[in-house]
Amino acid sequence: MPDLAWTEYTRFCVALLAVLDPLAAIPIFLTLTEGQGSAERRRTARVTSLAVGVLLIAAALLGESILTAMGTSLAAFRVGGGIVVLMMAISMLMAQPGALRQTPEEAAASTHKEGIAVVPLGIPLLAGPGAISTVIIQMDRGSGVVHAALVITCVVAVAALCFVTLRFAEGIGRWIGPIGLNVAVRLFGLVLAAIAVEFIVAGLKLMLPVLDSP
Repeated sequence: MPDLAWTEYTRFCVALLAVLDPLAAIPIFLTLTEGQGSAERRRTARVTSLAVGVLLIAAALLGESILTAMGTSLAAFRVGGGIVVLMMAISMLMAQPGALRQTPEEAAASTHKEGIAVVPLGIPLLAGPGAISTVIIQMDRGSGVVHAALVITCVVAVAALCFVTLRFAEGIGRWIGPIGLNVAVRLFGLVLAAIAVEFIVAGLKLMLPVLDSP
């Protein structure tokens, strides 16, 4: 049995999907793949989703070890990661992409690259600092093989949803429209803001046990 309730993994899936926010990536995906045929666009979506999955699984398995080697406590990382996620949530609530996803320089450089599937679509547009922080924090919340397997399963499931979204990006964008996309992004942002606050509070309680006293 996992350390956490099953609902915690469901919530993690929702949080990770909100952080990745593939709906917000649709306009950028369509712009960067303009001129590509259906088969080539499908391949780009597949490689992008694969890059997202591989990076986040690596973060789940190696994140804690890397933090330990750098001398950073997981409590401090929870606070820092929560702040990053909160900044992303605020940008989403304002229907802005935010520099945490992609800087103007990266956006300009992407137009001159052939391998756009991995950079910038996969990294950092989808799997950026917020997604990596969310995965590492979730791994820290439990222990054992079952917990790790469930976290990785959630990552794979969300990466698959990203593939589906990008694979049918043209149809989804046309069906939802710009207003619908903005509404969806804001809803994801609201959920993400609440989760980010929980990350920060949990980290502060670990760093300052007096806050957790009755």
